[in-house]
Amino acid sequence: MTHSVLCLGEAVIDFIPVQAEGGAAYRPCLGGSSYNVARALGRLGVPTEYGCAVSTDLFGDQFVAGLNESRVGQRFLQRLDAPSTLGFVSLDQAEPAYAFYDEAAADRICEAMPSDAALSGVGTLHFGSIALLREPAASAYERLFLREAGGERLVSFDPNIRASLVRDEVGYRARVDRLLEAADIIKISGADLDWLFPGLSHEAAAARWLDHRARVVVITHGKDGVSGWSRISHAQAAAIPTEVVDTVGAGDSFMAGFLAGLYENGLLTPENLGHPSAAALHHALAYGQKVASATCAKRGADSPWREQMT
Repeated sequence: MTHSVLCLGEAVIDFIPVQAEGGAAYRPCLGGSSYNVARALGRLGVPTEYGCAVSTDLFGDQFVAGLNESRVGQRFLQRLDAPSTLGFVSLDQAEPAYAFYDEAAADRICEAMPSDAALSGVGTLHFGSIALLREPAASAYERLFLREAGGERLVSFDPNIRASLVRDEVGYRARVDRLLEAADIIKISGADLDWLFPGLSHEAAAARWLDHRARVVVITHGKDGVSGWSRISHAQAAAIPTEVVDTVGAGDSFMAGFLAGLYENGLLTPENLGHPSAAALHHALAYGQKVASATCAKRGADSPWREQMT
């Protein structure tokens, strides 16, 4: 039986700056970290579901259309009579900066999480980003994450931290630390790691998590490539030179590409993930880099299709 990946988290309308007659303007694009990962996985041919809540408004309809277009299942999707989350993106810095407007938004107030029985057919759950920051949904996601950790499904985690949105820094750091110690698959940027644990080397961080539950740890370094560790292997993959339009969604596309690379090699199961060879780990890292590079060549989180990845 083929098991699907369930991506859980926020759906955000990203307003991305564009040049227009008379000055700057913003173009709305479908986004949100877990939503981006789901769409990218669907386009890469991995059986994928998206679980969260989206609004019944016009943006919610666009989110649903985007999932349909990317071949992503919606049996865990809720529609709520509440606003959509809006995020305005600044591209004036090396990394995108965001301002979010999400008071009582559908993806923020959802608390209904799938039961264990409902998750039949799901092999991997992926969590991350601001979904674990905004209450009450954040606590509901954490409960689901910790309930499933160490069970019959893999749990994947990308903190994808938006430090400017953190209000309770002590509580948030403690939550992220708990989840990092419980996840099977960890992907984290070097910048996020340095924010969480200043002065801790990347190698030491990977070793710490592999001593807990992690089977694979991946740390991205932007233009300096990406490193990955398992308990028996280590691999690296270089960044791919690209004519960059913007980097919105690049990390999410890498995450999807990495998971797709594991899936294609039969490694995305609890039985097989524990001991990937260096060659298999490199393949997944390199595939993630290729997907991220293709996304950076287009505006917004517009990830490539599998047939474009030849």
